[in-house]
Amino acid sequence: MPPERPSDGRRRPRLTPPIAVARRAVREHLAALPEGALALVALSGGPDSLALAAAAAFEAPRRGRRAGAIVVDHDLQEGSADVAERAATQVRELGLDPVRVVRVAVGTQGGPEAAARAARYAAFEDAARELDAAAVLLGHTMDDQAETVLLGLARGSGTLSLAGMAEVAGLYRRPLLGLRRAVLAQACADAGLEPWHDPHNSEASFARVRVRERVLPVLEAELGPGIAEALARTAEQLREDERAFVEQIDEFIEEIVEHAEAGIAVLVGALSANPAALRQRILRHVVASEFGVALTRVQTLEVARLVTEWRGQGPIDLPGGVRATRVGERIIFSAGA
Repeated sequence: MPPERPSDGRRRPRLTPPIAVARRAVREHLAALPEGALALVALSGGPDSLALAAAAAFEAPRRGRRAGAIVVDHDLQEGSADVAERAATQVRELGLDPVRVVRVAVGTQGGPEAAARAARYAAFEDAARELDAAAVLLGHTMDDQAETVLLGLARGSGTLSLAGMAEVAGLYRRPLLGLRRAVLAQACADAGLEPWHDPHNSEASFARVRVRERVLPVLEAELGPGIAEALARTAEQLREDERAFVEQIDEFIEEIVEHAEAGIAVLVGALSANPAALRQRILRHVVASEFGVALTRVQTLEVARLVTEWRGQGPIDLPGGVRATRVGERIIFSAGA
């Protein structure tokens, strides 16, 4: 079967199952955007994002939407500018427009992975704002989701971390979370695309790489196939639980929270009357929404003791200059100088 030839003259590959499932996944997300909206593909040039770009290029004009791309050059490897331009050229040939290449300065805060991620997402948001994009499409796969869940489990980060990455989170959409990495690599091969393989993805100094190349294969070998799918299902179930908790807390919090002169106060009686899981989520939610500070489990339990084990202890200093103090039947959260 010869390649498809659309009216614009560009060659289209024959439709294979991997190409079809990638297109279908992207189609659903584009359909959720307003008519005529622009979606930007976050493009690294690797197999996942390149397959995403090809699917978006095919689907967007057929759905009355527009598809462009942003390529972030982290400038961390020799020849990174050439890699970025090559990726941009490939997707321009696919029909994506606009395609923007941005070089970013990567700091050091939080380590190299976190710093690169922060710089990358800042570039995405800047480009989306300047180009008036309705969404940024990310190429995370089911394999990425499984790795995220395992890393969260190893760190003891709680259910929010184990819930993994959301398919839709504000500006960001992850159409490929239901697809395996191997399917997308095959989609690229079927389409005649030549992805770039980031050497950092084989660098064993990164925890995620060790999970990918060592931990998951051992789990598959010892427990049987389907581990990545099972971890992804677990993440989905935990996200459902998290959404339910958040909805309950949002409704309940209006009844138990008061504005105080020094900050915000939560009624002790209401906190003590609820199960520990809900009480601790309320405390974390109040601090996060009011001060933009994420409490660890240890910090949350320390504040909870002001409710359950009150012995007249003094204020508790929390990150970001936040302080928790019990005054009578209220826990008052205030911001320090």
